[in-house]
Amino acid sequence: MSTISKIKLGNQGLIVPNIGLGCMGMTQIAGNDIYGKADEKEAIATIHRSLELGGNFLDTADLYGPLHNERLIAKGIKGNRDGYRIATKFGYEIDDNEQLTWKFNGTKEYVKKAVERSLKNLGTDYIDLYYLHRLDPDTPIEETVAAMSELVKEGKVGYIGLSEVSSDTIRKAHKIHPLTAVQTEYSLFERTVEEAGILDTLNELQIGFVAYSPLGRGFLSGDIKSPDDFPENDFRKAIPRFQGEQFKKNIELVNEIQKLADEKQITASQLALAWIASKNILSIPGTKRVKYVEQNIAAAQMVLATDEIYRLEKIIPLGTITGARYDEANMAGIDQ
Repeated sequence: MSTISKIKLGNQGLIVPNIGLGCMGMTQIAGNDIYGKADEKEAIATIHRSLELGGNFLDTADLYGPLHNERLIAKGIKGNRDGYRIATKFGYEIDDNEQLTWKFNGTKEYVKKAVERSLKNLGTDYIDLYYLHRLDPDTPIEETVAAMSELVKEGKVGYIGLSEVSSDTIRKAHKIHPLTAVQTEYSLFERTVEEAGILDTLNELQIGFVAYSPLGRGFLSGDIKSPDDFPENDFRKAIPRFQGEQFKKNIELVNEIQKLADEKQITASQLALAWIASKNILSIPGTKRVKYVEQNIAAAQMVLATDEIYRLEKIIPLGTITGARYDEANMAGIDQ
């Protein structure tokens, strides 16, 4: 077992490793592969290897599949449920035929429906951390969080969180029931939560922060050299960050990061993850391969010197334009 670092997520009592396992890429979403083809056997082996190294925090959502990702995790944790901390999300509406409607639904009725479905699919009677995946613009956040609070009282959910929300929404929600975590994209390439003061709000209220896509959707791995490197159905092809002139500018930034990684004899991915770990932030890099989960967990235990952090942040200073992180339709779903 690894001597993996532990951190407090929020101030409600949840203790987690300082790096989790993002499981989204282990299954398709609405018939499309995410980050290339997945293999169930390898994915489950990755879940098991993560646990062996102390990485027992798994992040999923009912959206992924939809529903197939939670079912895969149920297979991975079978016989050892209490060894894992499971975070899942709801809010993208899924109908009774298991089809995405692509609407957001945060109504009290849907909260109850979604949690029962997730409990069943995960093969468990409790969820450690339950997130609202996206804010429903037609339902007051107070209604949604009040319904989530009921799940905590019923013992179905341990802690609650939100994803991709503004400081204003965080404050409103936190008054209804204490939030344990807010999950938002965050990496050397994407620091909006700092620029918008969201991290300051979370620190003030003692709410944990969870960074998804900590490798800039793979850009910071250094493995992407051309837009042609993506598989045919890879959703990144539609993201402005990976297109045209912006792609070329971003490659130049990655090359500079790679130089520092080479000096330290580690990968660019490890350097990017170590940078997040230096801020005492939980990151959830996604992978479906044993090799990468081993590298990622090792990275979170690396200690960067102050001058190395300075050099990294000088390569990509706060405010650097790296391109929108979603296409226009998906950006519209983010509470800003």
